[in-house]
Amino acid sequence: MQQNLLFQSPSKLESLSLADASVSYMPNFLKPDDANELYQKFCAELAWRQDSIKMYGKSVKIPRLQAWYGDPEAAYRYSGLEMIPIPWTLELLSLKKRIEQLTGAAFNSVLANWYRDGQDSMGWHSDDEPELGVQPTIASVTLGQVRDFDFKHKHTGQKYRIALENGSLLLMAQETQKNWQHGVVKRTRPLNGRINLTFRQILTSHKYL
Repeated sequence: MQQNLLFQSPSKLESLSLADASVSYMPNFLKPDDANELYQKFCAELAWRQDSIKMYGKSVKIPRLQAWYGDPEAAYRYSGLEMIPIPWTLELLSLKKRIEQLTGAAFNSVLANWYRDGQDSMGWHSDDEPELGVQPTIASVTLGQVRDFDFKHKHTGQKYRIALENGSLLLMAQETQKNWQHGVVKRTRPLNGRINLTFRQILTSHKYL
């Protein structure tokens, strides 16, 4: 893997038109060849697992694979699932540092999700767990297949859809998680795999383990 896999894109993060939120997008955060190389490397080397979460009192397998990496103290819990971080890989750490330079935000962890085909998905939710703080900043990098990413306003019902491209960066900040849900819907047509990396800052003052 080349050390200069990340680059200063000629474009900038562009704000999206979502009320009561701060969401911005950069379609070419990574060069296509670098994004493709990272996709193949992460498919082969990240510690993927299929977890189960509690829904309506039942244990259900999540429809995707995932892996949790980060600083030692960046433990996380959602839907009854405890996530203990695996130490950063060089590539994940390089991505983190590049995003921090670009956005000015700080991150100590990343949740990797592997959508293996169109049947893998993520239901409506907000990233609003106490460990993320009141106004979390979450940076989302897409590698591989283009997938629709949907937003739904919690109070007005307004919806917004964006197709997240290979090598793109989506940034959600300020009141976004308070006012909006987001998700990735299933597709019946054949689709290739997509890896999504969501970089987060876990507040270590929230000790629950």
